[in-house]
Amino acid sequence: MITTEKTIEKPINNNIPDSESNILEEKVEAYKKVAISQIRFSVVIKPAFISFVALIFSFFLDLANVPLLGNISSKMAKGLFPTWQSNTEALVPYSFWWIPVVIYVLFFALSLSAFIKLKKEVIRRPSTETIDKIISSYTTITDSIAMSLPLIGAAILLISIKLGEEVFLGLSVPFEVKALIILAIGKLFEPVLDQLGLEFQNVVDNVKNMKDRYYTQLQIRNSKSIVKQLSMQSGNRTSLPEISGRELEQYKLVLDQTSKLSEMILKNFNSVYEVLEKINGMQGLTADKIEHLKIMADSISNATSNLNDERTLTGLKYLESIVKK
Repeated sequence: MITTEKTIEKPINNNIPDSESNILEEKVEAYKKVAISQIRFSVVIKPAFISFVALIFSFFLDLANVPLLGNISSKMAKGLFPTWQSNTEALVPYSFWWIPVVIYVLFFALSLSAFIKLKKEVIRRPSTETIDKIISSYTTITDSIAMSLPLIGAAILLISIKLGEEVFLGLSVPFEVKALIILAIGKLFEPVLDQLGLEFQNVVDNVKNMKDRYYTQLQIRNSKSIVKQLSMQSGNRTSLPEISGRELEQYKLVLDQTSKLSEMILKNFNSVYEVLEKINGMQGLTADKIEHLKIMADSISNATSNLNDERTLTGLKYLESIVKK
């Protein structure tokens, strides 16, 4: 009896060895550092091209003089309408050509800040949630800036109506034109942040795949070790009946069948839940709908009848007999 108790108390080592766990962590850390170091901020050049075109286009939508282009609005008007003559006595509006440039530089500064933060946080916590949180926060800032300027311009427009034509045409209208262009640039700039998130998400996915492959291989190896230890221990125990390798294989087969049966039960319950949701959403039950429900009920009934399958019951009884041993 003493020998039997000692044998039973002997643990089966199915945990991850510390040395293997450390090796895995070292490999993951080494991969993260190399992969993240290879990501350059230049990856945003392609997605930023469309917003840059919008920035260039903003120079051609101006009521005042623009550097190098001059009074582009008057030139375009003369090109479209050759007989048109500009009013030399009209007031000269303020020039706001520089506002889209400043905001565009600010957007790039925000994307650079997001890039630096992603490199720092992904090394510490490589997860999709971390990337989504950072990208979402910087996207919100970008959208807020792009949306706020047109609203401010609209407020100025309303005020300038009271102040007179000079303020309205000289200040409010030129500012609102540039604010609307900034809104378009801000929306076109969003792919830049999305591209940054995609680059770092690839690193996170590769890290996850590395760990999944390792733990899958480790689980297979540990399962074989457990079966081997059970076989050795069953041969050394005097008070326990012997369990042959064939019985262990049958035991594993029964466990697999039980797992599949559990999955089937879960699918059946999910089907019932979907049916109830559809029934709740129906405004009125017609004859056709009732016929469809009858077909779905028959399908669920057939799936449920598998629970009474003779092979399944036999497997469960065999599992019970092994456990009682």
